Amino acid sequence: MTQPLAFSGASVDGSLYTWVTDLASRTPHLVNNVVSLWSDLGLGLFAVLMLVAWWRARGEGGVRMARVLASPVIVVLAYGVNSVLKSLIDEQRPCQTLHTVTVEACPALGDWSFPSNHAVIAAAAAVALMLADRRIGLIAVPAAVLMAASRVWIGAHYPHDVAVGLAVGAVLALLLSQVATRATPLVDRLSTSRLRPLVSTQ
Repeated sequence: MTQPLAFSGASVDGSLYTWVTDLASRTPHLVNNVVSLWSDLGLGLFAVLMLVAWWRARGEGGVRMARVLASPVIVVLAYGVNSVLKSLIDEQRPCQTLHTVTVEACPALGDWSFPSNHAVIAAAAAVALMLADRRIGLIAVPAAVLMAASRVWIGAHYPHDVAVGLAVGAVLALLLSQVATRATPLVDRLSTSRLRPLVSTQ
């Protein structure tokens, strides 16, 4: 019985994955340490950007604030959807299948690879922020791409894992941000309540 494509990721872009990991193995340790640090901790940048976007949105109107306040919720929902996808597809990590030398230790068996959680979270945050605050989004979008690339560089994911992860996160953020605009009347009501400092500078 032939397995679905996602179950055999090595046949999709395994050669590209090994090319990247071979390049990483020949790259100076300092560079790899920086990439590894970003891959492990970089998602925190998106939380900081959300806080900055919230601060900038205070007093800017209900729609913008509604989208800013929804951005962390969108990220959590995107992560939840992706976790379901990962459990349904069960693609083994490339470093388990191809046994290449990787920058970071390979995740344990059963820690599924497709789609990449990091890529989904980063893309969902970046698109949600872009729709809420273009200036912040111009920082978040390239950061999301760099996050996805770093996951391949350290050996944790195939390229298709992160590409699909970016797509999943972006699409979910686009859809959910539209839903978030429906909360604008609630945000407007908050501006006349005791929680006014949360949404307004006035």
